[in-house]
Amino acid sequence: MIRHTVVFTLKHAPGSAEEKKFLADALILAKIPTVRKFEQLKQVSRKNDYKFGFSMEFDDQAGYDTYDRHPDHVAFVRDRWQKEVTDFLEIDYVRL
Repeated sequence: MIRHTVVFTLKHAPGSAEEKKFLADALILAKIPTVRKFEQLKQVSRKNDYKFGFSMEFDDQAGYDTYDRHPDHVAFVRDRWQKEVTDFLEIDYVRL
């Protein structure tokens, strides 16, 4: 199992229509067949400046690779992520 996580900050004002649209449009990622347990999260720690997080799981590396190459993921990264995210940190985990 691989848990793929990313924390990020958007260029949009908090609570704005643009912020809400980005988060709503990101739900397309949950529909990619190999994605399991997709979550959108609000980051609340005072120890960093990130505002949101996405978390999802994949059964294995093949599932992750399928997601990474999927046209919906590629288009979302190209058309939305690269234009609207100002900072992010991606971490992928496997169980010990």
